[in-house]
Amino acid sequence: MKDHLRIGILGLGVVGSGTIQVLAAQRAKIKEQTGMNVSIVKALIRPAEDKKQFADEHGIELTSELADIVEDATLDVVIELIGKVHPAKEFIAQALKNGKHVVTANKDLIAQHGVELVEIAKENNVSLFYEASVAGGIPILRTLTTNYLADEITNIRGIVNGTTNYMLTKMLENGTSYEEALAQAQALGFAESDPTNDVDGIDAAYKMVILTQFAYGMDVALSDLEIQGIRGLSDKDVLQAQKFGYEIKLIGESVKADETISVSVGPALVPKTHPLASIKNEFNGVFINSTGIDQSMFYGPGAGSLPTATSVISDVAAIAKNISLGIDAPQFNEYRRPLQLTAPEANYAKYYFAVTTSADFTADALTALLANEKVQINELAQEIGETNRFMVITESINRLQLAAVEAAIAKQGTLERRMRVMEA
Repeated sequence: MKDHLRIGILGLGVVGSGTIQVLAAQRAKIKEQTGMNVSIVKALIRPAEDKKQFADEHGIELTSELADIVEDATLDVVIELIGKVHPAKEFIAQALKNGKHVVTANKDLIAQHGVELVEIAKENNVSLFYEASVAGGIPILRTLTTNYLADEITNIRGIVNGTTNYMLTKMLENGTSYEEALAQAQALGFAESDPTNDVDGIDAAYKMVILTQFAYGMDVALSDLEIQGIRGLSDKDVLQAQKFGYEIKLIGESVKADETISVSVGPALVPKTHPLASIKNEFNGVFINSTGIDQSMFYGPGAGSLPTATSVISDVAAIAKNISLGIDAPQFNEYRRPLQLTAPEANYAKYYFAVTTSADFTADALTALLANEKVQINELAQEIGETNRFMVITESINRLQLAAVEAAIAKQGTLERRMRVMEA
C-alpha cells in the first residue's frame, strides 16, 4: 500500500514558497489524518531565479525543465502556481496526461478551460483540484460539494475580489476618491500596476463562473455574464447610497429561477442590514440562499500567501486521503446540468441610476420619463445647479424595461452610473 505522496511544484513565488512552508508545518497532522507522508521534492523555477537557499532548507530539487517534473515517474502530484492561462494550461494538461494528480489556484485558467482539463483528468484517472481558485482562504468549493449535496441553492452571491472591496471601504469610510483608493491599494500590493482585471470586474467574473458550476452544475462562459466594474465610480454615488441606507460593494451573483440561471458581476447597493455589508477592506464573503439551510455566509481572507497556500495543501491532503482509502481519483465537481439562462423578460432587479441633465430638466420630468416605461421610483435625490444630477432607485424591473429606460435617459441627459440594488 502506498504510504508516501511525492509532489512537484511549478513556481516558487510568494504562494509557492508559502505552500512549502504550510506543508512543513502541517506534515505530521496530514500523516495522522491520511496515513501518508506528503513531501514536495522538486520545483520548477525560471532559469534566472535564485531559489537555492530556500530549496536547500526544505530539501527540494530545483529544475528549469518542465519535463523533469511532468515526466518524473516518481512524482504523484503536480501543484501549479505560475499563474496566467498560458503556459499553465499546457503544463497542467501534460501533467494530467502523464498520470499526475494536479492542484492549482489558477482561477483564470479554471474558469476558461476547466471543463476541458477535467475531461483530460478523467481520461487519465487522476484528480484536478482547485479550492484556492476562489476566495483564497475560504473553503467554499469543497463546502458546496459536501455540505450542500442534499440542498438546493437558489442564490449564491458575494464579495470575491479583495482589491475592489478595499477600495470601496476607503471611499466610504474616509471619503477617498476612486483614484486615491486605487493608488493606496497598489501601494499595499492589493492591486497590480495594471488593475484592469480587478476594477473592471473580470477577476470576480472568473470566480463566479466557477461558483456557478459548483452551485448549479451549469457551465457558463464569460460572455454569458453581465460584467461591470467600479472603474471611475463617483464618491457622490458612494455617499448617496449610504444616505439611501446602502453600501456599495462589487457583488458577484448567480441566481436560479425555476430551472434557469442568471450570473452577473457589478457594483451593487447592499442594504446596511445585510451581512455582506459588513465585509471590509481586502476580505471576502460568500452568502448562500438555499431551500434547506436557508441562509449562510462564509467569510475570510480572499488572497495572500498563507491563506491561498493553506487551501492548496487542503487539496493535496484530500488527494492523499483518497489514495490511502483506495478511492478512484474523484473529480472536484461531478455535478453537471444543461445550461439554461434566464430570459431578459424574466430577469428582475431594482436599479440605482445616477443621471445628469440640463438645468431645465426637472425631477417631475424624470419621474414621467420612467413612468412612460412603466417604471416606478422608490427613492430620489437631486443636486440642482448649472446641470442637474438625479440619483434614483427604481422598483423591480426586468432587463427589457432596463434597456428601454437607458435609451430614454440617453435622449435627455447622461446616465453616469447604473447599479443593481440587492434585496435584503
